[in-house]
Amino acid sequence: MSGKSKKKISSSNSEISVESYKNKIVTFLQSYNKKLMTVAELEKKCRTKKSGRNNFVQAFDELRTDGVVVMRKGMKTALAERLGMRTGEITRLSRTFGFAITDDGTEYFIPGKCMLGAMPHDRVLISAIPSRSGEPEGEVVDILSFGNNEMTGLIEYADGGLYLVPDISPNTHIIIDKGSTVDFSEGDKVLAEITHRGKRHAEHKVRIISVFGSSELAASCAESILVLHGVEKNFHEDVLKEAHKIEEGGVQEYSFNNREDLRHLPVFTIDGAESKDLDDAISVERTEKGWLLGVHIADVSHYVKGNSSLDKEALRRGTSIYYADKVIPMLPKELSNGICSLNPDEDRLTLSAFMELDADGTMLSYHFCKSVIRSRVKGIYTEINRILDGTADDDILAKYDCVAREIPLIDELADILIARKKRRHAPEIETTESRLIIDNNGICVDIEPRERGKSERIIEEFMLCANEAAAKLAREKNVPFVYRVHEAPPEEKTAVLCELLTKLHIEYPHFTEFKPAHAAEILNNARDTEKFQAVNMMVLRSMSKAKYSEEPLGHFGLVLDDYAHFTSPIRRYPDLAIHRIITDILAGYDEKWLSKRYGGFAVNASEKSSAAELRAVAVERECEDCYKAEYMKHHIGESFTAKISGVTEYGFYAELQNSVEGLVHIRTLPEGEYDYSEPVALTEKFSSVSYELGDTVQVVCASVDVSSGNIDFVLDEEE
Repeated sequence: MSGKSKKKISSSNSEISVESYKNKIVTFLQSYNKKLMTVAELEKKCRTKKSGRNNFVQAFDELRTDGVVVMRKGMKTALAERLGMRTGEITRLSRTFGFAITDDGTEYFIPGKCMLGAMPHDRVLISAIPSRSGEPEGEVVDILSFGNNEMTGLIEYADGGLYLVPDISPNTHIIIDKGSTVDFSEGDKVLAEITHRGKRHAEHKVRIISVFGSSELAASCAESILVLHGVEKNFHEDVLKEAHKIEEGGVQEYSFNNREDLRHLPVFTIDGAESKDLDDAISVERTEKGWLLGVHIADVSHYVKGNSSLDKEALRRGTSIYYADKVIPMLPKELSNGICSLNPDEDRLTLSAFMELDADGTMLSYHFCKSVIRSRVKGIYTEINRILDGTADDDILAKYDCVAREIPLIDELADILIARKKRRHAPEIETTESRLIIDNNGICVDIEPRERGKSERIIEEFMLCANEAAAKLAREKNVPFVYRVHEAPPEEKTAVLCELLTKLHIEYPHFTEFKPAHAAEILNNARDTEKFQAVNMMVLRSMSKAKYSEEPLGHFGLVLDDYAHFTSPIRRYPDLAIHRIITDILAGYDEKWLSKRYGGFAVNASEKSSAAELRAVAVERECEDCYKAEYMKHHIGESFTAKISGVTEYGFYAELQNSVEGLVHIRTLPEGEYDYSEPVALTEKFSSVSYELGDTVQVVCASVDVSSGNIDFVLDEEE
């Protein structure tokens, strides 16, 4: 049956309507003693007349498209639910398998042979099959509706012709239709459109609609990743028009009305040298009770009004995306780098948070206000760090002379806040970030671990204070809000963590309920051992993912009951959202009015911002992998010292000191029979040679695939 047309079919009063047919079909299938009924029998049960058959067909097709009924072999049908089938969506594909999430939130592993050719974002009907891992496993029994028909990949020569090898299924060669309108050649990274769907991915046909460039260039591959994830680099004309109008208007003095004038305060920013979107500035002074910390954030909500084109675009993007030496901003540069950026020696509109802290760093009180500031200097992390460690030269000291009194104060206060966090037993999980060095041709020529100095810790602690105060305000006022939440790890993950720690002979505290202090103790027990890097990663992977929520669920990792994202409205929508709410709180609107205005908004902003964050993280990680592979392409054959960062049944991953990670495949290991102790070690049965998580190994870069971002290592035989 067709299923393609949803067009309403008119009927006379004597005909049965489409909706009535739907009810009849479901009722008969529910009451049928056998699970399967032929379509002909079902049609007869519904007493379908010739004149009403079109309505029956439409009703049946719509029920099938909705996943309510399913067709089986021999033109037999049944209620999908009665056969234990569930509707869901394909979320991602890998080389030989895929994943789908059902409407109730369950994630299913789908073996490649059971995919039925389904693509990401296809709506599908899933039937459970016996699991080999204990996790839900299933097969696609029907594709209810197609998602995106576009895919990225590279052009490869095989069997006398050019084929598309899609990024989502690197072992598949897909036939290219002759109707492609752009020129392409072997090795190109391309965007293709599916023109024919088969029952297997290899049976699809495509036409090439765009060429990004050589698949050997990370920049070309990054472009394809953006397209694959639906990331738009350019802004629509209506959004740019609004931004230009705001830029041309400038910062007007009448905007200072009803704002606290803080231009007399020694306020300044501290950011990376390359940063152009400066959305947070600080001030600090000592008081009789302890400290008064000021965190002054760009008042983006003054310019980006609710439901404007700018606001809708910012909500859709959710966050700025950073990769290599590039940024895809949430807001046009006229705002992000211009009128909203807290540039030095320029009047800027801000939303300020003042926190009164005692000598131990405990928050005694707080207040928010609309304000205007004038930053004294654009602080740079590396320069502030040199002042703090006593290595700053005369030029640096001269640059910061206007805030010379404040720098020792921010250092002292940060130490107090860091000590307070330790007293809360917040686990200190370490993360490694890379700094990619890109030359003038866009090629990655070096990779450095991004080091965090004292000034980075200072800003982090001060922003945490402001974020906590913002969430406290919302809770105390009992108004809708967008909270940053981090729930406790699920019990099954902590059970696995304890099992792995036992295998690594790392002590851990016994508990009935896993708390932050337990995570902190585990990390401290391993901190000075060669296993720390592995344990750190295991603790990190056991954690729940932080997200946004309209409910104040607290933050497990920071050990805070109240937490939100307040400090980056230029690059994160949740911050912009709560600025809008706080502005109306300050304007005096009551709880009832605020609840009516922002109740649905907070839910929508939380859901969309969480999804946008996941997309941004995936894009940044995948792009970085391509650039790292591009760098390692010039180091094939070289030997490196690495640590085992992950173990699987097919080998282990080794991470270099510069954060590059590659796979040592089991087939390249010394000949033998290896046992896999999930996921801690690969051990050869007879020689007891073992490759364990956290071990140091010497590896040689054997091969690189820039297009996929995959790097292969082999053990250095000379070691």
